[in-house]
Amino acid sequence: MAFTSKDVMALREKTGVGMMDCKKALQESDGDMDKALDYLREKGLAKQAKKATRVAAEGMAYATVDYDKKVGVVVEVNSETDFAAKSDKFVEFVKEVAQVIIDQNPADVEALMAATVNGQTMADILRDKVMVIGENLSVRRFVRYEGDCVAYVHGGGRIGVLVKFEADAAASGSDALIECGKDVAMQIAALNAAYLDEASVPADVVAHEKEVQLALIKNDPKNASKPEAVLEKMIIGKMRKYFEEICLVNQAFVKDGNINVAQYVEQQAKIAGGAMTLASFVRYEKGEGIQKREDDFASEVASMVK
Repeated sequence: MAFTSKDVMALREKTGVGMMDCKKALQESDGDMDKALDYLREKGLAKQAKKATRVAAEGMAYATVDYDKKVGVVVEVNSETDFAAKSDKFVEFVKEVAQVIIDQNPADVEALMAATVNGQTMADILRDKVMVIGENLSVRRFVRYEGDCVAYVHGGGRIGVLVKFEADAAASGSDALIECGKDVAMQIAALNAAYLDEASVPADVVAHEKEVQLALIKNDPKNASKPEAVLEKMIIGKMRKYFEEICLVNQAFVKDGNINVAQYVEQQAKIAGGAMTLASFVRYEKGEGIQKREDDFASEVASMVK
């Protein structure tokens, strides 16, 4: 029995399953819609599609480094519940995703889903995990760095941090660099710096903050009679404190408040006997920015009883 693109669309609307899977189901069922529906149910795809509508805001932020390949990855994979996120199967899947990113260097999540492992695409593997774990799962985002990287995972996957250094031959791969990276990554996890350094802060952000600080200074009666030159110096001081809060290298080092992060990195470079500087970093916190589902558990149980 022949079928058309409209049949594929109709099957997709009924099941929520992807277009290619719907097309294959109709091919395997000779265009019979009812048989195609059964085919998708038997394959578990219709059930998986239903799960895919549910919000996945829990999960894990994971970071790791392959020191032999000098490649680091930080990735966020989401699940519906924290219970599922702590299961061995979920953690294994997250680590598998990270390894594929390290080995195959996909450009984005879409390319990652098209990557193959032992003849299966990552999209197929993800669908299988949804069926096994019983929750909607999604790979939300990732960053891959090449070079001298250090990874840190906080709170069992609540926060994942990846730090990259620029280092010369003497410092590259050294114990001092790795120790420095761990300390800096922990600082990033705790204080959540918005930018690496002053040069990384967008000009419009700096201009806006200067306007705010100038307004605060002028609104203080004590500054009413001060000349503009004095006010400008006050703004410079305010902006210095602002950069100390939002820029990683300007922040006071948490293990020694007498120095900042940049100075700590310089100390570790001397220990390594070479040169190294912080190049970039990524901090992922699981579920940040995702609108979590608000469940009324009592109402849900009551409706089940009825």
